[in-house]
Amino acid sequence: MIIDREYEEKNGLGPFTEKQGKTMTGAQAIIACLEAEGVDTVFGYPGGQAIKIYDALYDSKKIRHVLARHEQGATHEADGYARATGKTGVVIVTSGPGATNTVTGIATAYMDSVPLVVITGQVPRSVIGTDAFQESDIVGITMPIVKHSYLLQSCEDMTKTFREAFYIANSGRPGPVLIDVPSDLAGADMVFEYPSDVNLPSYKPTVKGNARQIRQAAGMLRNAKRPILYIGGGIISSHAERELREVAEMLQIPVVATLMGKGAFPASHPLNLGLVGMHGSRFANYAVTNSDLLFVVGARFSDRVTGRLADFAPHAKVVHVDIDPAEIGKNRNPQIPIVGDARVVLAGLEEQLKQEPCEPQTKEWLDQIEEWRKEYPFYSPGLAATSGSISPEGALDLLSSMLDQENSIVTTEVGQHQMWAAQHIQTEEPRSFLSSGGLGTMGFGLPAAIGAKVACPEKQVVCIAGDGSVQMNIQELATAAIEGINVKVLIVNNSALGMVHQWQNLFYNQRYSETLLPDIPDFVKLAEAYNWQAERVSDPAELEAAMKRLLDADRPALLDMRIDRDENVYPMVAPGAPLDDMIGAVNVGPISEMIDEHEVGGR
Repeated sequence: MIIDREYEEKNGLGPFTEKQGKTMTGAQAIIACLEAEGVDTVFGYPGGQAIKIYDALYDSKKIRHVLARHEQGATHEADGYARATGKTGVVIVTSGPGATNTVTGIATAYMDSVPLVVITGQVPRSVIGTDAFQESDIVGITMPIVKHSYLLQSCEDMTKTFREAFYIANSGRPGPVLIDVPSDLAGADMVFEYPSDVNLPSYKPTVKGNARQIRQAAGMLRNAKRPILYIGGGIISSHAERELREVAEMLQIPVVATLMGKGAFPASHPLNLGLVGMHGSRFANYAVTNSDLLFVVGARFSDRVTGRLADFAPHAKVVHVDIDPAEIGKNRNPQIPIVGDARVVLAGLEEQLKQEPCEPQTKEWLDQIEEWRKEYPFYSPGLAATSGSISPEGALDLLSSMLDQENSIVTTEVGQHQMWAAQHIQTEEPRSFLSSGGLGTMGFGLPAAIGAKVACPEKQVVCIAGDGSVQMNIQELATAAIEGINVKVLIVNNSALGMVHQWQNLFYNQRYSETLLPDIPDFVKLAEAYNWQAERVSDPAELEAAMKRLLDADRPALLDMRIDRDENVYPMVAPGAPLDDMIGAVNVGPISEMIDEHEVGGR
């Protein structure tokens, strides 16, 4: 199967002749393979079984290496680089603990369909299986969390393996690919011949989608009175934002997004209903619940979106578009399943709708949704909460207003602050909101911000973190300082493991088992020790000026923002509840009140 021109253009590939036919070591060939793939940055950490690869990397004039302080951090940095650009992120680590430290990062990328190539050093072939020093079966360990993996057996397979790995990682449904390189192969001589094509008979992702099913889907959209476009990260992976907008505007169909789909449709667009699911808006969840057609593109009916699955969009017919056939019918059986690339399928749908144009049928539906939108907005109290402390919602509204939406990237750690950010940070562009969705990895946000800033140095990159989550990979403060990577970190500090604390508040009789955190470390002193600019703010009146100093800093900067420990993220669908049964939602209708008795744990 010849690599298609569109893939080559997307990834900067093309004929590579500079080193063709030259004799070199396996390690030198690895670096030459990366250069052939257009790789400009790798993230990693050296070690004994990767030392030959690092020695070869020393001579490269084309590749920047970012030295992480932990292999998990390196993997998240490569992930952030990939999410910010759509290119394949690359990681190089050593064997044993170096390789196993990448596992959480690999799983994070796998769950969120992020293209990575992870290169792990391995003990020499002669001692594999003998429990040699720093040996681990990293291929076996990562088998469930990679798209594909290789244990190199000979130098003859070297260049073919790398060509295949990059193609697999960033075609079809993207994902991580692991290449395990025994150190004796890295030191062996070989002749470098980089292949111009890839021949994988067993791997042929369906791209176009079935034409008959696309025609049927177009017919269902024309006739629907209460349709919803439910979109996920597949829109962003396939660069389908334009096609999505065309279809939505043509028939005036409202759009809801998963966490991974945030940014695929402009926040300012009147058809955008924003986040759906456990912490989505009540108006978006009502719209999905009352829809008659759910047109799903690049999303997978996650439990955090659907709530109680049996009650999810109970009156709706379903069209499900996904490039991964395993996702179609896994959680919800569609009336029309379409396997294909989101951009290609939506382009085909757009063409069908133009061939038989019709007037939108959704005016009454949009009017109803607008009523819900006015009645049930997100809570937005300004900068001060009722307790007098800083309001997290107001603070993130402020941050959002201070960011240039076309020239900024926000990453998040995982927890309450992640959901507040998803609700209140407005995104107009794809790849501008990077968050761990499927795995929910604490420790993702800071290294991901570093990777995103390396990829997009001209953009303002801000990590929104919690005081618990940020400590998972806080050693990466050193990476940013030493490498001159000017990222910003806003810690939403409530001295608690906030999301679990919230669940204990609402559902476990306020039995706060192991979720109350002491004021250790002093984040300001710690950041200053890493040569970051840092300060603390607790007064709402001082927040805007402190936020401005954070964003204007000409070096890495951190703001420790103190909020009340008992702040909760609302609205919320309780575990096992249907999507429209939300607690803590604001009602600004005739009787203004917090819905549900669980308000006691909130603001």
